[in-house]
Amino acid sequence: MPGSAVRIPGEPSLDIRSFARLGRGDRMRIRADFEHLMRTVARTPEVMVKVSGGARSTKGAIAHLRYIDRNGELELETDEGSTLKGDGIERALVSDWDLEASEARARSPYRGQGGRRPSKLLHSVILSMPRGTPPEKLLAASRTFAREQFGLKHRYAMALHTDQDHPHVHLVIKAMSEEGRRLNIRKATLREWRRQFAHHLRAQGVAANATERAVRGQSRSTLKDGIYRASLRGESLHLRDRIARVTEEQHRGGMKSTPGKAKLVETRRAVVAGWHDAAEVLLQAGQGALAQEIWGFIGGMQPPLTTDEQLAQSVVERGRARERVRQLERTR
Repeated sequence: MPGSAVRIPGEPSLDIRSFARLGRGDRMRIRADFEHLMRTVARTPEVMVKVSGGARSTKGAIAHLRYIDRNGELELETDEGSTLKGDGIERALVSDWDLEASEARARSPYRGQGGRRPSKLLHSVILSMPRGTPPEKLLAASRTFAREQFGLKHRYAMALHTDQDHPHVHLVIKAMSEEGRRLNIRKATLREWRRQFAHHLRAQGVAANATERAVRGQSRSTLKDGIYRASLRGESLHLRDRIARVTEEQHRGGMKSTPGKAKLVETRRAVVAGWHDAAEVLLQAGQGALAQEIWGFIGGMQPPLTTDEQLAQSVVERGRARERVRQLERTR
């Protein structure tokens, strides 16, 4: 059946073409694809795997380790299965991982080559789930994920943070492996890590999914509330100027059309067509109730928005909230 894959141009995505080949092929793969599809339709919580900086020097590595263990107050788990806590453990890890030698090798090829930075000594990755996820299960899944991805290859350490509204694990990975191979993190790498992390969470009994944002009918998220408040305090001039431009465009009659908007709309059309194809496959297989769930999922998708449109929507919503507060104050 042509077009029966929910696919974003240029990216592997949730592929349900195997539903058209029931009875011919790998039934385990068919079942896995089916379960993935239904988790997505049910809006199962999505995992987050995010690269969050790293370090290019031993000084930076020590500072980053101090950040994730809160200056020795939190436990660090290492690839050797040990638990470290206390003042000075960061410098000890840097020494144990031989980062001084790695730093010297990273800098040596750059003699006289202006404008080029040394390679990273450490990668920093955040493994996260929404509020309500049991922290101990998140940590257990993170431990298994790290062991299977990097065990006996890359040195690593991790720390669990529970001081925010959602639990998350900071995973620090030595960029150079024990065999002298450098870890390069690409978009495809992160997609695969998300799938693996979600798998390990489900093994812990935690409902978790890993589906691309566009396939779920969501635009790329823009600003966290904290960042927005920082812009209002004048701590982000770029963001403040961008919000001012967006607000002015609204006052002049609306947002200008951009090539980015056209691409978002095109991607949404492809995604919706893929979901309709999936529903048709299920309908022909006698799964009418599941097909109905997919149609309901399609109907619940919000319109695709560019970052500027999301900013404009945020400004309008906050303006309405302020107006409601003023009205309440006048009635008192």
